[in-house]
Amino acid sequence: MTKKKIAIACQGGGSQTAFTAGVLKTLFDNDIHHQQCIVGLSGTSGGALNAALAWYGLLKAAKGDRTPIGRRIADFWDDLAAKEPVERLLDEVTMAELRGIAEGMLPNYEISPSSPLMQWMQSILSLYLPRKKFTDFRGLLEDHIRFDEIGSLIEPDSPVLLIGAANVKRGSLKIFSSRAGEITVEAVLASACIPTIFPAVQIGEDFYWDGLFSANPPVNPLLQHRYVGSANIPEEIWIVFINAITCGGVPTKPHEIVDRRNEMIGNVSLLQDLAMLGAFERAFERGGLALDVWKEYGYDTEHWIRLRLIQMSKPVLDNLDYASKLSRAPEHIHRLMEDGAKQARRLLAGLSEPAYTVAEAARLLTGLSARPEEK
Repeated sequence: MTKKKIAIACQGGGSQTAFTAGVLKTLFDNDIHHQQCIVGLSGTSGGALNAALAWYGLLKAAKGDRTPIGRRIADFWDDLAAKEPVERLLDEVTMAELRGIAEGMLPNYEISPSSPLMQWMQSILSLYLPRKKFTDFRGLLEDHIRFDEIGSLIEPDSPVLLIGAANVKRGSLKIFSSRAGEITVEAVLASACIPTIFPAVQIGEDFYWDGLFSANPPVNPLLQHRYVGSANIPEEIWIVFINAITCGGVPTKPHEIVDRRNEMIGNVSLLQDLAMLGAFERAFERGGLALDVWKEYGYDTEHWIRLRLIQMSKPVLDNLDYASKLSRAPEHIHRLMEDGAKQARRLLAGLSEPAYTVAEAARLLTGLSARPEEK
């Protein structure tokens, strides 16, 4: 049986992307890479991190490495979590402060992450932490992904990794592509660079912020040969969501407004991508778009993409807020990974069912058609 070409796109959302880690771990633990042909992964921010871990695992496995891909993902998140008492205390204090500010109970003092004061505060903090890499995100990444060996692992038939970031000075989208040899630790850091926490990441002459501002996650580029090559155009894209698309009412309390604003910012680029692809899809089906015109826009496929959507269960999603995107509490990470595993198993059980067209997915996400019942 011919394997279906699959790409997995991972939305960003800080430590809430532990959900994505649970999804990917479960998919690879169930040998999805042997049952389907994984031709591409894409991600932004925490989604880029998870996509990079899975992609690196696929490259290593292709060279005969026997470390399970799911274990690589789980090991990273285990290292990321607050373990030592002082780390847990720091996490609890940070969460209490962020929630106090969001609820208007505490003042908000903005300090530039590039300022000498912030740099001094971080250096002092690291002196009291037993694990130095708890605050060294770069070092943590390099412990789990050997970026210096990536070039020797990539083959012509390797899956492609795309990472989304925002070019600060140009105000434009940047897609870092493995086909262009652009996957470095700096590319991952750029995609996850929250402007209020980290200084902009410099790569060459350009500076980058979090990809949430530009592509969350990259979907259109997975269909364009200039990013992935003609052989890696997927038949289906599986999108792993972090943010809620719709909400039950209009937020009125300060923390509710903060939460909803963050969700909408994180979703806008994805919804626009799907709306554009849906318009192309309908135009093509009705004879209003010739295949050669479609290819002129950089798309190299003669079939229309199909989508599968992986979302958090409602009880878990309803208990998240903006502050929890920065929490590294083990129980928080474990709860999200468990729900990710649950939703991945649900996806695997439903693979015999037809995937959504782009238009169907867009209607479903925006509440214009019935949403499947959560299980």
